[in-house]
Amino acid sequence: MFDTFAALLDWFGIMVFATTGALVASRKQMDLVGFVLLGTATGIGGGTIRDTLINALPVFWVREPAYLITCVLVSCAAFFLAHIPQSRLKLLLWFDAVGMALFAVTGAEQALLAQAAPIVAVAMGVITATFGGIVRDILGGESPVILSREIYVSAALSGAAIFVAMALAGIAREYALAGGFLVAFAIRAAALRWDWSLPRYRPRPGRTRDEIDLR
Repeated sequence: MFDTFAALLDWFGIMVFATTGALVASRKQMDLVGFVLLGTATGIGGGTIRDTLINALPVFWVREPAYLITCVLVSCAAFFLAHIPQSRLKLLLWFDAVGMALFAVTGAEQALLAQAAPIVAVAMGVITATFGGIVRDILGGESPVILSREIYVSAALSGAAIFVAMALAGIAREYALAGGFLVAFAIRAAALRWDWSLPRYRPRPGRTRDEIDLR
C-alpha cells in the first residue's frame, strides 16, 4: 500500500482532511452520521473531482475502497476524541494547512501520472487541495475558507507549481513532492501566523459628469 512516497503522502492527506471535516462536525455538535459525512466528503471530495476531470475512472476510492473505510474510521475516532483539544478551531486551521499542502502536491502528481499537461497538473493540484474543504465548509454551514481574505488558494497554487517545475526538471519525485509540500505549507503557515492576505479590490467612486465631458 505504501509502495511510494507519494502514496504515503496521499494516505496521510486523506486522514488529515477527514479529521478537519470531523472537527467542523464537532464544532456544529453533529451526531456520528454527521461526523462521517463531513469527514468522508472532505477526505475524498477534491480527489474525486480531480479524477473525474482527468478521466481517471473509476475514481480512486472506488478502485481502492480502503480510502473510504479510512475516512469513516478517522471520523468515528474524532467523534470520541474531538473534545480533547482546547481550541478546535485553531487545530482545524493547522490540520487544514497540512492537508492542503499534501493534496496540492499529490493531486498534481496524479495528474502528471495521467499524462496531463503541466499547467493542467498544477490546476488539478489546486482542485484536489481546495475542493474537499469547500464541500466541508458548505455542509458544515461555514464560510468557505478559499473565499476569505486569508492566503489559501495561492499557497496551494505555489506548492503545486513548485512540484511540477521540479518534476519536469528531472528532480526525483520524492524531493519534488517534499519541496512542493514545504512551499505550500510554509506560505499557509505564515499567513496564519502573521495574518497575511493578498490585496483586495477597493471600489472607486464613479466619474462626475464634468469629468466625463472633459474626456
